[in-house]
Parts: sequence; structure tokens; C-alpha cells
Amino acid sequence: MEDINRILVVSRMTAQCGKAVHYGVSLSKKYGASLYVIHVVHNPFGLEGWNLPPLEEDYSAQLKRCKENIDEAINAERAQGVGICEIIREGEPTEVILQVVKEENIDLIIMLAHEEGRFEHFLFGHSNEDLIRRLPCSIMLVKKEPKVFGAVY
Repeated sequence: MEDINRILVVSRMTAQCGKAVHYGVSLSKKYGASLYVIHVVHNPFGLEGWNLPPLEEDYSAQLKRCKENIDEAINAERAQGVGICEIIREGEPTEVILQVVKEENIDLIIMLAHEEGRFEHFLFGHSNEDLIRRLPCSIMLVKKEPKVFGAVY
């Protein structure tokens, strides 16, 4: 069995991602592994032809609130001495995550198990299936039923 030296938590900046971060922190402590949390910013409104300012503003506000919630969880762990490297990238989530896995030589990915609904798929631009099939490393899927977008965990 290979050692777990580098763990990547995939955050979609939703309220449910706090549980995935918690698992990442727990496993990094147990194995002495480096912990990374990736946020991939995928702006579906950045495409040509959209003219929906109220919806885009609501999307931005929801994204900001969710990011604040995840940051709060990460900062609480950092205050206890846990080293967490945050990676924020823009682009198509599946491609960006695959690129980071290769760049950082990740051994284990932790992400939510639930399949996203149509709205979440529109906002985050990928499905677990596509990512799981293409990953070169092990995956831990965290079971957490989805809540209303933007809810606090």
C-alpha cells in the first residue's frame, strides 16, 4: 500500500464542503500528509451572450458567502496549527483539478459524493463521474446530502 503524503480537498464553495474539509484535516493529521484545498471558479455568466445581471449578482453573492464559510473552517484549523495550502484557480473544474493533481503529485482526493443537480451543474460545470473516471489517484467520497445553495453547515 502506498503512503498518503498529499491530500487534495475539492471545494465547490457550497455549504456542504465543510464536511469534506473536516475529513481532509483529520486524515492529514493522522498520516502527517500535506493538505491542499482547491476552489475552482467557474463563471457560467462569463460566456458571450448572457445578459442576466440580477442572476449574476445573486450568483456572486452566494459564492462569496459560501467562500466565507469555507474560509472560516480553514482558518479555524490553521489556528490550531494545521497547515493548509489553498489553491484558487479559474476554469473548467474537471480540467483544473486534473492539472493540480498532476502538478502537486496528489495521492488522495476528497470530495462530496452526491451528484449535483442541474443548477449546481450549471454553476460548477462538471459532474463527479467525469472527474472520477479520469483521476490518476485514489478518491474518498464524502456522503453529505445537498442542502439549499448558500445554507450554512
